[in-house]
Amino acid sequence: MPTLTPAQRALLNSARRAVLATSATNGRPRLVPIAFAVAGGDDAPLLYSALDEKPKSVADPRDLARVRDVLARPRVSVLVDRWSEDWSELAWLRLDAMATLLEPTDSGRPPDSDRAEHNLAVGLLRARYPQYAGHNLEGRPILRLQVERVVGWSA
Repeated sequence: MPTLTPAQRALLNSARRAVLATSATNGRPRLVPIAFAVAGGDDAPLLYSALDEKPKSVADPRDLARVRDVLARPRVSVLVDRWSEDWSELAWLRLDAMATLLEPTDSGRPPDSDRAEHNLAVGLLRARYPQYAGHNLEGRPILRLQVERVVGWSA
């Protein structure tokens, strides 16, 4: 089980963005910056990332490359870092996770628990990013990242 140290939790909570790494069908890594919210305790961290209404290259968020990658190869990594010209303040955190697509109503789990988790994710994302106030997150899928391994470094 992964365990976040207090310093790693603080870095994760203060970060405004992260980079999600997925794998394309040819094995090439695909990297995309994401907004995210954190749930779960230090021993079972869970991240949510909205497939929001910002302009995308496809109309249906399920057609995004990162979503196709996750559905075919759910092992992903998330990198969070803190940069400073003062190198004594540098830090990074890599979270290896199993990713799933959390639909507003998903037949894979009992509908009530799925809706409850989706609603929780929407609330956490809106609390963290006021920009989501005008987005219809309730009607869109959300990436769910169950952290399995934590690796980090700080100066």
